[in-house]
Amino acid sequence: MLAKVNSGCIIGMNACHIEVEVDLSQSLPSFSVVGLPDTSIRESRDRIRSAIKNSGFAFPSGKITVNLSPAGLKKEGSGFDLPIAIGILCAEDLIEPETLNGLLLCGELSLNGKLKPIRGALPLAIALKKKCDSFILPRQNAGEAANIKEISVFGADSLLNVSNHLKGIKPFEAVLSQKTSSYSPSYNNDVDFRDVKGQEYVKRGLEVAASGGHNLLLIGPPGSGKSMLAKRFPGILPELLPEESLETTNVYSIAGELKNDQLIKKHPVRSRELFGHEKGAFTSANYEKRGLFHEADNGILFLDEFPEFRRDVLEALRQPLESGYINISRVSHTFKYPSKFMLVAAMNPCPCGYFTDKTKNCHCTSHQIQKYLAKISGPLLDRIDIHLEAPRLNYNQLSTRRNGEYSSVIKKRVAITRDLQKNRFKKHKAIPRCNAGMSSKHLEKFCTLSSEAEELLKTAILELGISARAYDKILKISRTIADMDNAEIIESHHLSEAVGYRCLDRNLWV
Repeated sequence: MLAKVNSGCIIGMNACHIEVEVDLSQSLPSFSVVGLPDTSIRESRDRIRSAIKNSGFAFPSGKITVNLSPAGLKKEGSGFDLPIAIGILCAEDLIEPETLNGLLLCGELSLNGKLKPIRGALPLAIALKKKCDSFILPRQNAGEAANIKEISVFGADSLLNVSNHLKGIKPFEAVLSQKTSSYSPSYNNDVDFRDVKGQEYVKRGLEVAASGGHNLLLIGPPGSGKSMLAKRFPGILPELLPEESLETTNVYSIAGELKNDQLIKKHPVRSRELFGHEKGAFTSANYEKRGLFHEADNGILFLDEFPEFRRDVLEALRQPLESGYINISRVSHTFKYPSKFMLVAAMNPCPCGYFTDKTKNCHCTSHQIQKYLAKISGPLLDRIDIHLEAPRLNYNQLSTRRNGEYSSVIKKRVAITRDLQKNRFKKHKAIPRCNAGMSSKHLEKFCTLSSEAEELLKTAILELGISARAYDKILKISRTIADMDNAEIIESHHLSEAVGYRCLDRNLWV
């Protein structure tokens, strides 16, 4: 008898519908799986045989052929254990075929028939909700998929539980989604901008960056507070938009690192300490290993000691900063990984770090400083919107009591500015979520300059010799500063502040 069971798997970042066909015929005993299965699927035969026996069923003695359709798509993962086992029971007439209509099953079986969690339950639910209205998943994954309202999700503990549910002996109750969480990977809630003394100019620049989603480079001597400021930057960002939350949660669901089965609402924060220094650790080029760029999607990527990174790693930043994606080529596929992160980088102005320090002498030669700064190529530097100088604090600044604004106060202003941008783009049916994502077409439409601002921009271009990409960056930053003032037209003071945030374009050091 032939049985058909709906299932799915994750290929790259996409969830694919897979139809599991099980044919049981009277012949010499054998068990084969076809349809381009990987090693973990081929090994499932022994797991399924033991799971069926240990669940109180007799394993059939005939020829079992399992086809994973479409046959031309390479399948991977252990989530096909449950649908294959149910398909075998259905082919033996132990389960009615009608009970499998509109139902998707996915789960890994242990030898005793218990179900183990799988990766990617949420993207499976999102992608396949139009094909199946009910899902049976391991109990550990059920809450995750239940965040999708259009489907009914049932959590199972074992193969026997699933069989009893399909037979109507002991039906499951649908799992209800839980309240969304404010969980954010690697984010420390204990740090606050109020802890930072002085550095008002830098804090202003950070607020501008947060308000427009701009990339940021902090430059200053050791001990000036660059890392301290960067660690507090996530605390002024508003919560993720619903579509950003789903996209980010998908990344961690596929990685098997989603906590509490809840949607991630805060921006993820990733830094180089969590990964190696090879290019593949950043770009996902290492097979079966997620990259730093990909994990920071819709979040923040913090890279300290920026020029000390390998050249190939720095140049690999250019694609995600420009397009928001990285393309990884495998043997048979090219995968497109979302990597729309905000880059927050920090660096010293020279090898010894004291070139701009007024209290300590720099021992580097002009050639050494030029060579150090040249590690960051012009094309990469153009893609970083804001360059901020963080000077060393003097004694009076260090000895004063903390009297700065709380992160929560700054966060409210940032949220208001982001909402203004979101409503503007929504009104004009534009794609960007914030000003940093505007294209040249959007710049012409949304960046209207006053006559004084146009003259100032013309002077800046002639004197600084900035590139076309830097020109676009200045307009985007100006638009953000104007939005912070709730101004429709970009005035000269908005533009002059934006130009001031491009210190490396002004060649002030060398």
